[in-house]
Amino acid sequence: MNTRKGKILLVGFGPGSAEHMTQRAREAIAEADTVIGYATYINLVRDLLDGKEVVRKGMTEEIDRCIEAWERARQGKTVALVSSGDIGVYGMAGPTYETLFAAGWEPGSDIEVEVIPGATALNAAASLIGAPLTHDFCAISLSDLLTPWPRIARRLDAAGRADFVVALYNPKSGRRTQQIVEAQRILLRYRKPDTPVAIVKSAYRQKQDIQLVTLKEMAECKIGMLTTVLIGNSQTYARHGLMITPRGYGNKYDTETGAVREGEQAGRSLRMGLENWKACARAWLREDPIRTPEEAARHFDAPLGEILSAIAESEGDGGAGAWSAARVQGARIDDLLEAAAQWGRLHARVASGTGAECRLTVDNPVFLLDGDRLRLEAPQFSLEIELPRLGQAWFLRRAETESAVHFLDAAGRKVFALSLAGKDKHWQQQAYVHAWQALTKPRAAGFTSLSNAPSEENALNGATQ
Repeated sequence: MNTRKGKILLVGFGPGSAEHMTQRAREAIAEADTVIGYATYINLVRDLLDGKEVVRKGMTEEIDRCIEAWERARQGKTVALVSSGDIGVYGMAGPTYETLFAAGWEPGSDIEVEVIPGATALNAAASLIGAPLTHDFCAISLSDLLTPWPRIARRLDAAGRADFVVALYNPKSGRRTQQIVEAQRILLRYRKPDTPVAIVKSAYRQKQDIQLVTLKEMAECKIGMLTTVLIGNSQTYARHGLMITPRGYGNKYDTETGAVREGEQAGRSLRMGLENWKACARAWLREDPIRTPEEAARHFDAPLGEILSAIAESEGDGGAGAWSAARVQGARIDDLLEAAAQWGRLHARVASGTGAECRLTVDNPVFLLDGDRLRLEAPQFSLEIELPRLGQAWFLRRAETESAVHFLDAAGRKVFALSLAGKDKHWQQQAYVHAWQALTKPRAAGFTSLSNAPSEENALNGATQ
């Protein structure tokens, strides 16, 4: 009976060149009785395989590789499952662990598992064309063999909107030719056509090829499964055949003299950093009384909810001019809708996902719940809102001239808003103040509805919490 403890070594050996393989990767292959891998990967390390049992598998036989490694490890063998790049990045580490867990394996059992990292394709490609990954980046695989395309498209859209440098893996194959075209189309929503793009094939291998092009030209270039595509962000530039993404030092320092820019401090967050950017938003609103929170959201490229939070968090810095705001406590949107129905004539503004807005005027609206839909009923029309989208609500007021409540989704984007209108302005303001006072503070003991909430006629003055 074999009492030798089996071992699975998940080896990432880097780009494929001997000089870029780690010492631990070499040791792991030398230690192995059996080496398993995709045929191309086996060929890249063939000079290390003398005396080894070698198991070559095809491109679509990933799970077979995992099962082979598991079976041989159960026999007490040391198995190296090899992959180029980093085996944990679009590699075999994930499916191997899934196979092991399905078979009942646990860490500390009879089979030892070790992951040996290696330089992945995006690192190798980046090193050949300058410094494109110096700032925030993400990696997205365009292969829809295992991932639904709508999910890939959402990730591309999110990466483009967030201004990430994007590394595309598995960009194109003999049968998958349109994915790169779709990726280009999606990213052009957010990037200029002349955004630099690096197309690197077989980095550090014999058939290495590098193309430095633009996003507009990208889909027309020669691209295949051995290609990694690096797409710059809005700050990335190309110069002298290199692709550079600035780290951001220019935001704080004069890059010629090294002097700290006015208003910034060395070693401290930027004025627009986490601790201070809301103060900048308030100052922007103070500078011009005509400016609105929605304009501030566009100016700072932030969700409206973040701007309303900035208004509400004024800490003696002059606030946001005439604007004051307060968030509805907890999940009390139903109470807010009940209150709004008492405000008489209202302006309703409904936002669409494309940025369009519908403006309506309603008298004494009635709010009805119908499953997961909220209906606003009025004699002239019926408005429906998907209730699950309402993640937060905010009171907003500009001095004595404007009072509104904004209903936002969980990300802080506006779903719809109701602002006071009508002839009996004083009565509506009192009802509005009553709701503000009742719904922006923790529920008091014995308080069960708006009808018996404490009324404070001037509660709104200075209220920002």
